[in-house]
Amino acid sequence: MEPASKKLPFKVKAGFGICDLGGNLFFTVIAFWLLNYLTDTVGMAAGMAGIVIGIGKIWDAVTDPVVGYMSDRTRTKWGRRRPYLFAGSFPLFVAMIVMFTNPKFESPTSLFIWAVVSFCFLCTAYTLVNIPYSAMTPELTTDFNERTTLNGYRFGCAIVGTLLGAGATLPIITAFPNRNMGFTAVGAIFGGLMMITALITVFTVREPEQPRPKPEDGFFKTYFSVFKNKPYVLILLTYAFNVMGITVVSGIMVYYFKYIYNDEPKTTLALLILLVVAMLSIPVSVVVAKRTGKKAVYVFGMLMVAASAMTVFLFGHTWPMTYTFVTMIFAGIGLGATMALPYAMVCDTIECDYLETGERREGAFYGIWTFVLKIGQAMAIGITSLILSITGYVPDVAQTPAAQFGIRLIFGPISASLFIVAVVILLFYPLNEQRYNKVLDEIRLMEARREAEGAPIL
Repeated sequence: MEPASKKLPFKVKAGFGICDLGGNLFFTVIAFWLLNYLTDTVGMAAGMAGIVIGIGKIWDAVTDPVVGYMSDRTRTKWGRRRPYLFAGSFPLFVAMIVMFTNPKFESPTSLFIWAVVSFCFLCTAYTLVNIPYSAMTPELTTDFNERTTLNGYRFGCAIVGTLLGAGATLPIITAFPNRNMGFTAVGAIFGGLMMITALITVFTVREPEQPRPKPEDGFFKTYFSVFKNKPYVLILLTYAFNVMGITVVSGIMVYYFKYIYNDEPKTTLALLILLVVAMLSIPVSVVVAKRTGKKAVYVFGMLMVAASAMTVFLFGHTWPMTYTFVTMIFAGIGLGATMALPYAMVCDTIECDYLETGERREGAFYGIWTFVLKIGQAMAIGITSLILSITGYVPDVAQTPAAQFGIRLIFGPISASLFIVAVVILLFYPLNEQRYNKVLDEIRLMEARREAEGAPIL
């Protein structure tokens, strides 16, 4: 059965989008706070903490394709994807508490082992929810612009999750007698929200039936074939560098305010400005994209974030903090334009694969999508921790000029260069609305021939 091309009801769009409130809450806490938690609360060296996160991200990336492959081949009365959301939501809650409870081991080796095991457990639970959830996106509608709207709902909810992660983390921590108790509370509260939002999606969204992948297509054959889809590869690489840039900026921001401005609590205000503006920009970017095209708006957004990061690098350390707050407004406009559009674009590329193969393999595409993104995140965190170590960063002390320059370098030129690379790759992306609609017409002809020949699609 072909996914509906008509407009989706509000209940479906809102019910689908709510899951990414928890998803982006996870992303924000990991990107903004995990490195700082491991170095400044748990007491790990910056380089060692970076290795822990890198190992977890690599493990996470490896499990993503496995879960995607499994969900493509799952058949239940709930559909292909929702059983995974249901089963993964409960261990995700537990894993958040475990990760953010300081074991207080004195041995660096014991801390390292605890951190690796805890983070891998957390990443596995998140994968069980996130990969099947993302794979539902192209199944719900085939309409070019409705997909943009659907992802607008998704990332409107995602920004709410990001706001909670960015804005509520520090207040929750400081509400408790010490940071250890505060971080445990963060894990419990945010883990509970992740579980609840996943369950809401499970019970409000129904999946349309889809063609079953060919039984002879094994795991590796399925995933190698994904890379034959040129539009998909281009948007995949674009978003990988985009996420690397976002991860670098978000991870270093708390260090910037703590050690450049000597005012760590102001990190929350800066993030709130950035994310509120981004949230308001998402519906605007959706409307503009329907008029000018997804690609043009996406390019604009990344260039805006890159330019904002560079201005903070050049002037933020000498000008008043208000200057950086104003810069966050412009960065937020750009960030809002980069959130929904790549996820709408990757849906379009999957239709090209369906036309070529006659199979619905969304799980495979989103498995590779998140595999590459998480490798990119791991690389970004590794770059950040490496530069901090090289420039002499020491936790919770006044930093040397070299260490301060390292923080500024990460915030500005390093992150901006990643966004620029992403823009260059995106310029080669070929799909627009006209070409996409031509693909849909060819798919309808293919399905009509199947029906005439009496070929089963289920």
